[in-house]
Amino acid sequence: MNITGILMISVTNVLYATLMVGGVGLVIGLLLGVTGHVFRVEIDPKQAAVRACLPGNNCGGCGYPGCDGLAAAIFNGEAPVNACPVGGAACAAKVAEVMGVEAGDLSAEGRKAFVMCRGDNDTAVLNEKGRKVCTYGCIACGLCARACNFDAIHVVNGVAVVDREKCVGCGACAAKCPKKIIELVEESKTHMVACSNHDPGKEVRKVCKAGCIACGMCAKNCPEGAIAVEENLAQIDYEKCTNCGTCQTKCPVKVIS
Repeated sequence: MNITGILMISVTNVLYATLMVGGVGLVIGLLLGVTGHVFRVEIDPKQAAVRACLPGNNCGGCGYPGCDGLAAAIFNGEAPVNACPVGGAACAAKVAEVMGVEAGDLSAEGRKAFVMCRGDNDTAVLNEKGRKVCTYGCIACGLCARACNFDAIHVVNGVAVVDREKCVGCGACAAKCPKKIIELVEESKTHMVACSNHDPGKEVRKVCKAGCIACGMCAKNCPEGAIAVEENLAQIDYEKCTNCGTCQTKCPVKVIS
């Protein structure tokens, strides 16, 4: 066989291969199209409208798998119209309008994450491995920072710190914290106890200079009776707290921030 014949056979083989691959691709595409049409899930227009009101961050702070999951839950009556912690009152009002619900009493106050620990590498006692001796506080693992979709929390000098300007109160950091020392506090509340140590004051001083020593000065001087020392740790009743700042002023170790 001459060279021309060989070339013709090669070209023919290439064409056959191309047509075969193209044919298979066409068949697969048709099958996918038919399957998608047959098994597609119809979404109610109202549910779609609710989804359009949500911010789309898919942070999971509402407790549902993203904004699509929350929209479905609201539409089915399984979640309130103000369930999105990111959208806040404005979002709740829009969702309420779509759902035909009065939004006046449903708009929740915004919340901010707060780390109940102020023991950084300068104030906390470290062991020979450079780890904090206190077993209650922040271990600087960084899981909270990695969970935050808004760049609102970072580990600074060995302790997690929240940027209140960026925090949307989704709660992702609190959910991931292995020590469970991050709580969500109403945005209007300005005084929090930055400690989680329940040991007696004498023991606290051995492991951290910034820990609550349970002296009770905050509770004794609070004009609203909003603070009590329970299990060796000052606790604030935010229903009574008026943000007067007396507790912060009287605290000898300045653990109330």
